[in-house]
Amino acid sequence: MTALLPKGEGLTEAQLMGDWQTIGFVEGHGNSNSPKEYSFTDASPLSGTVQYRLKQIDNDGKYDFSKEVEITVTAMPKAFVLEQNFPNPFNPSTVISYQLPAMSNVELKIYDLLGNEVAALVNEQKEAGSYQIQFDGSKLSNGVYFYKLQAEGVELTKKLLLLK
Repeated sequence: MTALLPKGEGLTEAQLMGDWQTIGFVEGHGNSNSPKEYSFTDASPLSGTVQYRLKQIDNDGKYDFSKEVEITVTAMPKAFVLEQNFPNPFNPSTVISYQLPAMSNVELKIYDLLGNEVAALVNEQKEAGSYQIQFDGSKLSNGVYFYKLQAEGVELTKKLLLLK
């Protein structure tokens, strides 16, 4: 069976089959009247919505296509990232976003100008991916604060400003 993707740019004519791109081959089990199961893993999926289908080729050269399967692929982060909070300045809440390239023990804390911890937002193990957390500063006074992400030996710090 041949695994196929919809036609894309920069492909050779040999890679194209109508409006679909050939991305792999799955060896068949030969002649059999008993049901067989086949699977294919795309080692380099594109980000976004992707469609797949299989082309089954019989011994006599006739072929048939499976139903299309559509999935959404999200790109995994390649590095630890701590985004600038938004909005900044804020009153009284803001959103802090961060990305993890691998499963990590994560700490995300807010500190005042003197280095005193004023809030612990995250303190747990997280899967690789992108995260957002809302911070409510309504119990804090106006001023400059820092938020720090610690994960797997990486420390990232950003400044935020609370204006009431």
